[in-house]
Amino acid sequence: MIEQSLTSGAIRALENAAQIARNNGDGSTDPRHLLAALIDDESRAAEILQQHGVSRELLLERGILPELESAEPPAAGPDEDAAEPFPRSEELQQVLVEAREQAARVGRHAEVGTEYLLMGLAVVDGKFGDLLTEHGLDVAELRDEADEQSGFSSEPIEVDLHITQPRPEGERTDLLRVVDAAANRASEGLRVVEDYVRFVLDDEHLVEQLKSLRHDLSALLESLPTSQLLAARDTPQDVGTTISTTREFTRTSSGEIVRANFKRAQEALRTLEEFGKMLSSEIAEPMEQLRYRLYTIEKGVQQTVVSREKLSDCRVYLLATDELCHHGCGPAVHGAIEGGVSIVQLREKDWPDRRILEQGRRVREWTSRAGTLFIMNDRPDLAVILGADGVHVGQEELSVREARRILGPDRLVGVSTHTIEQARQAVLDGADYLGVGPVFSSSTKEFADLAGLEFVAQVAKEISLPWFAIGGITIENVSEVIEAGATRIAVCSEICNAEDPAAATREL
Repeated sequence: MIEQSLTSGAIRALENAAQIARNNGDGSTDPRHLLAALIDDESRAAEILQQHGVSRELLLERGILPELESAEPPAAGPDEDAAEPFPRSEELQQVLVEAREQAARVGRHAEVGTEYLLMGLAVVDGKFGDLLTEHGLDVAELRDEADEQSGFSSEPIEVDLHITQPRPEGERTDLLRVVDAAANRASEGLRVVEDYVRFVLDDEHLVEQLKSLRHDLSALLESLPTSQLLAARDTPQDVGTTISTTREFTRTSSGEIVRANFKRAQEALRTLEEFGKMLSSEIAEPMEQLRYRLYTIEKGVQQTVVSREKLSDCRVYLLATDELCHHGCGPAVHGAIEGGVSIVQLREKDWPDRRILEQGRRVREWTSRAGTLFIMNDRPDLAVILGADGVHVGQEELSVREARRILGPDRLVGVSTHTIEQARQAVLDGADYLGVGPVFSSSTKEFADLAGLEFVAQVAKEISLPWFAIGGITIENVSEVIEAGATRIAVCSEICNAEDPAAATREL
């Protein structure tokens, strides 16, 4: 600290501290001498201490300040060495450093007064600092006292004008390169996935989701300085273009391509989100929301791929209800399995749980022997107990998410849908398959409105996730369902009521 940064009162306090050190035969000035000088002087520091009841007697009593000779020169006259600079201890030097830092917090003037020397002492001498805190004078309070007496405030002044430091041009160019590369990767990854969903899955609904997201990304990118992004682009000097792995150029399936490009797009969106914060305050949050939307779409696409493989051979789905079976549930299930049914759902809504479990164990045994899938209606808890392959829920029952929390990720979750909006949502929710209907009136369930063949046609046009047309389907009307676009059906009475369930199943 240069001496010129001290007020005249602070300089006088340090000179008096040096004289006290000389008078007491000490080899250097230390914080004790400065404290004695401050409390004996008519200074701001002394005034603050007096106002809060901190006296020399209290400091002596607490052992913080020893008995010291005053700063008066000896009776024999001034010391010949008094004009020479007197050494300061390391502790005192630290006090002066702290005092200057405390004064700098005010930011209004460059001079360090005695009140800031007092703050420096409070920071360096823990025992003295604790005593001041007891008397309501911690460093923050000392700073407030100093502000009041000096007429300055350490609180920032509210201003209407905010000046942003311009970013160095080289740094801005680097930032633009990062954003340009990430934007290209995101768009490329989305296009690869969209082409797969469009030409391989033939899924209009998911294509629309991807196209919408891609267009929203393009709109966001248009808010960036396109000409600057292009000007900053330097592909020949991009070190990443020469780094690759063997796996990068090997793909064993279209599914692997899709997975890789979903990740490519998601990672690029995260880069745009993070570095976009430095370019525009309006781009980061929308980029985050795009990334979340892409996670949901990825779930729908991947679930569609997996379910199409799992249910590739499933064409006829039996809903087994004992009271509707001509010879009871057992013969109906056995006959249906013999005739080619690949999924059996136990649908007993009015039975007590114990009876459902008893029947469920039998159906589980029959389907396990045949390699047929076994689904529980509405009850994921019982599905877990019985070791079923999954559960089917309606619009009024548990959601896909809730069912999965009970079933885990490996079992199937089917969802009944009655409108195209419900079907679209079920895909994004991650359902494994859909029930689409009711197509016709049914003896097993009453509906105020039938979804009808028009709904079947809508789903056939838009959705490639496995789905089963359901509701009043018989040998007589199944051709209408097929003409509307269905490739899978779910039936109850047509098999259960048949004299020969196996023959009825084969005919279907």
